[in-house]
Amino acid sequence: MTQDEMKKAAAIKALEFVEKGSIVGVGTGSTVNHFIDALATMKDQIEGAVSSSEVSTQKLDAYGIEVFDLNSVDDLSVYVDGADEITEHMHMIKGGGAALTREKIVAAVAKKFVCIADESKQVPILGAFPLPVEVIPMARSYVARELVKLGGDPMYRQGVVTDNGNVILDVYNMSILNPVEMEKNINAIVGVVTNGLFADRGADVLVLGTPNGSKVIS
Repeated sequence: MTQDEMKKAAAIKALEFVEKGSIVGVGTGSTVNHFIDALATMKDQIEGAVSSSEVSTQKLDAYGIEVFDLNSVDDLSVYVDGADEITEHMHMIKGGGAALTREKIVAAVAKKFVCIADESKQVPILGAFPLPVEVIPMARSYVARELVKLGGDPMYRQGVVTDNGNVILDVYNMSILNPVEMEKNINAIVGVVTNGLFADRGADVLVLGTPNGSKVIS
């Protein structure tokens, strides 16, 4: 199996967690694109979706899947999204596609977070993938200095503006041994909207694409 085939296998397996008649939380990224393709095969069995990005919204719209504003939805039974890294403790780094804030909001609402990923995303310790931090533009330099104090090497992601109108700092060279604590410490920096550590609210289920097909870890 290629990496893309493993992503697709995980995405299709995740359909098992979609409840009929429900509104589905949908994330962002290449693996999620496969999930949206799969979700379209049962679009008549769901009420619609809540999307974490404009890109995913456009793809859902193209399939004729109704996209709801999260403010109009009382709860979500499931949120399906990918990860840039995930550990055995279901802690993740997300935000390679700069949609981390909306992803974190939708994840907070959902009763169950199903992470879909190929096996290359599973790691023993977070931090090899640079940690994205969404920042209010005027605070970029200040936040970068504070991130250095926390042991990171922040770099401004040139030319990227989030769906919320903010900028991204990617933090390199951090070995994140306590993701929950680090998530809170970074979020406490004035000017930070949120960071790409999904540890305080991690995944409930991991659907992992492997060369032998998909497997479910919970």
